[in-house]
Amino acid sequence: MIRSIADESRWHGLWWEWALLTGIIAATIAGAGFRLAGRFGSADIAWIVATAGGLLPAIAWMAVSLMRRRIGVDVIAVLALAGTLGVAQYGAGALVALLLVLGAALESYARGWASRDLRALVDQAPSFARRHDGQGEEEMVELDAVRPDDRLVVYHRDVVPVDGFAEETAVLDEFAVTGEREPIERAPGERVASGAINVGPAFSMRATSTAAQSTYASIVRLARQATSRRAPMVRLADRYAIVFVPFTLLLAGLAWAIGGAFTRAVAVLVVATPGPLLLAAPIAIVCGLSRSAHRGLVVRDGAVLERLGRAGTVFIDKRGTLSLGRPKATEMVSAPDADLEETLRLAASVEQFSHHPLAGAVVAEAARRGLELAAPEDVREDNGRGISGRVDGRSVWVGQLDGDLAPWAEQERNRAELDGAAVVWVSVDDKPSGALLIQDPVRSDARRNVRRLRESGLTRLVMVTGDRPQVAGEMGRMVGVDDVVAGADVEQKVDRVRAESQRAVTVMVGDGVQDGPALSAAHVGVALGATGASASAEAADAVLTVDRLDRLGDAVELARYSRRIGFRTAAAGMVLVLTAMAIAMTGLLVPVAGALVREGIEVLVIGGALAALIGGVRRRRLPTSTDELIDQFTVEHEKLRDALIRLRSTADLVAMEHDGAMCVDALRDAYQRLSRQIISHDEAEEQRLYPQLAGQVGPETTATMSRAHTEIRRLVDRVDGHLCLTSDSRLEAEQVPDLLATLYGLDAILRLHFAEEEENLFALTSASNPIETDQDQLARSAVH
Repeated sequence: MIRSIADESRWHGLWWEWALLTGIIAATIAGAGFRLAGRFGSADIAWIVATAGGLLPAIAWMAVSLMRRRIGVDVIAVLALAGTLGVAQYGAGALVALLLVLGAALESYARGWASRDLRALVDQAPSFARRHDGQGEEEMVELDAVRPDDRLVVYHRDVVPVDGFAEETAVLDEFAVTGEREPIERAPGERVASGAINVGPAFSMRATSTAAQSTYASIVRLARQATSRRAPMVRLADRYAIVFVPFTLLLAGLAWAIGGAFTRAVAVLVVATPGPLLLAAPIAIVCGLSRSAHRGLVVRDGAVLERLGRAGTVFIDKRGTLSLGRPKATEMVSAPDADLEETLRLAASVEQFSHHPLAGAVVAEAARRGLELAAPEDVREDNGRGISGRVDGRSVWVGQLDGDLAPWAEQERNRAELDGAAVVWVSVDDKPSGALLIQDPVRSDARRNVRRLRESGLTRLVMVTGDRPQVAGEMGRMVGVDDVVAGADVEQKVDRVRAESQRAVTVMVGDGVQDGPALSAAHVGVALGATGASASAEAADAVLTVDRLDRLGDAVELARYSRRIGFRTAAAGMVLVLTAMAIAMTGLLVPVAGALVREGIEVLVIGGALAALIGGVRRRRLPTSTDELIDQFTVEHEKLRDALIRLRSTADLVAMEHDGAMCVDALRDAYQRLSRQIISHDEAEEQRLYPQLAGQVGPETTATMSRAHTEIRRLVDRVDGHLCLTSDSRLEAEQVPDLLATLYGLDAILRLHFAEEEENLFALTSASNPIETDQDQLARSAVH
C-alpha cells in the first residue's frame, strides 16, 4: 500500500521509513534462511514479524483516515496483510509488507528529488544578518531585526539578507534571483538583491527593506507553499482512489465466491493498488513546480501550475517586461553652435544632485560617454520644472524650456512628440544649448520573448501601458502583441483582466504596487521579482525571479507537460492494475506473485511520473563561445549608438544649413565614424558571428542581414562620393537632395538593421538580458 500524498504528516522524516524498511528486510531474509535450513516454525515467526511491521503502520494510517471521516485506501493494505496471516501465507505477507514500506520510502524519495529546486530556494534563505551598531562594532542579529537604512556587512559565501544598495564593490552569485550563472560585479551605489551569494570579498551595504518585505522573502514564501496544497488533478485522483476501495472489496468477494477459495480474495487484495492514481499526478506536479523554479518562475502551488497549463491569454504590463523599465537617454542633440559632449557634461554635473526620475538617465548618458563630471555650485531645484547651478563658472539650467524655440529645438520637440519621448532641455549661460530625448526603450529581446510565449501555447497576448494610444499602438505592433490597452489606470487594468477571464484562463504579468489588483483578478498573477517588486509579489500566484519574460513561456510548457505526464501515467498504471486484479480473480496469480506484480506497477508509475523532470521545453542552447561572441557584438552595438546620433544630426544640419561652413566638417566627421566603426563592425559580423548563427536561425536570415550590410556599404561610399565633389568646403545646392536621401536612408537602414540583429540574433544568447555596460553601472552609482 502506498500512502496518500495528502497525508503528509505521516512522512515528515525519512529516517524512520528506512529504519522500518531495514527491519522488515532483515526479518524477511531471516525467514528465508530458516526455511532453507528446514526450521519452518522459525521461518514462519520471522515472516509474521515482518508482516506485522507493515500491518501496524497501515492500521495507524487507516485510523487517521477514519478520524477524518473518510474511508481511505489504507483499508486495502490492512485487509491484504491480515488476509495473508489468515490463510497462513506468511511468506506472501512478509513480501507484501516489504514492498509496501519500500514503495512508500521510494515515493517519499521521489517527491523529495522532484522538489529539490524548491528546497534549494528555501534552504538558501538567510536567518541572521551582520549589522553595524553605530559605534563601529559589528553584531549578529535576527533577520527580523533589520530595518531600512541599517548598515550591514556581507562576508564571503554569506547570503545577502535583505534588499539594499552596495556601499563597496560586491561580486555576487545571483543565480537564485536572476538566473545568471556567472558572478556579477555590483559597483558602489548599485542595488543588491536579497538571496544573492557573496562570492567575492566582504562588503558593506545599506538596507532598503525589512526581511519580510524583501524580494527573496516573497520568493521563499511561495516556495514553501508550493507543495503544501493539492492541485485539482491530485484531488480528483484522491476521489477516484476512494471509489477504488469498495470496488476492490467487491472484486475480492466475487473471487472468493466464484473460486471458493479465500486465497483468491487475498490475491486480489494484494495486487490491488491505487498507486497510479495517488502517485502519478502529485509527483508529476511537484516535478513541474521544481523545474519551473529552476527556470526562474516560482509557483505558489500545484493548483496554480495546473491553471498555468490551461492558460490561453496573457496580459503583460509593459514596464520592465517589454521595455527596460527605467528611463534612458535615446538621443542627444545640441544647438548648431554648441559642443554636444560639453553640453551633456555640464547638464550631468548639475543633474547628479537632482532627485527627479529623469536625472539618472542624464547622468547615465554622460557616464556611458566617459565624461568627467564637475562639482556644481549654487545648486537649486525647482520641483517639477528643473534644476540650476554653476559649473566651471558657467550658469546651467536643466529641465523645462519656456518661450519661443529656435528651429533646431522646435524640430526636436516635434520629434519627441511623435516618439512619445520626454525632453530634457539644457541651457548654458541662459542660452538653449542642447536637448536629451528620454524614453523607457523597448527591450531588444521583446519581440523574441513574445514569439516564445506564442510557441508555448498562449493564443492571445495583450500589452497594458499608461502610454498614449498612438505611442502604445506603435510599440504593440513593434513587439507583435495582439491587442494594446493604452492609458490604463489600476481600475481599467482590473476590468480588462476580469472581462478576459470570462472567456479564457488568463495570466497577468506585472510589476509594482499598482499591478496588485490586476494580479489578483487574473487566474494566474505573475510578479516580476527580479526587479525587487516585493509588494506585487504578495498579491501574485507566481514570481518571475529572473529578468526574462521568455521563462514564463518555459513554465507554461512545463505546466502543460506535467499535467500530460500525470494523466497518462495514472491511466496506464490503472490499466495494468485492473488487468492484474482480473488475473488474480481466476487464481492464476498467487499472493506472492501478486505482491511482486503490484510493486512492479508502482515502480513503473513512479518512474513514469519522474519523466516530467526531463523534456517538455523546446529550447536549444547555444555553445558558450557563441554566447560570448553575441555579448561582444551587443556591447559594440551600444557603443555605435553615438555614430547613429551623429549621422542624424548631420542630416538635419544639411537640411537646414547646407551652405554653412560647419556642414562639410560635420559630414566628414560622420563619414569617418561610419567607415571606421560601422563598416568594420559589419565586416567582423560577416566573418565571425554570422557563420556560427546560420545553423540556429537558418542561412536565409543571415543572408538577409548580409544584404543589409551591402546596402549600408553602398550608401557610405555614396557619402564619400559627395565629399569628393566638394572643392571649396561648401556643399553645392544640387548635391543636397541626393545627399539628404542618402543620409536619411542610411539612418533608417542602420536603425532597422540594428533592431533586426538584436531581435533575431542577439536575443538568442542564453543570458538574453538587457545589456548594461560598465559605464551604466558607474552612472547609477553616481546617482545613488
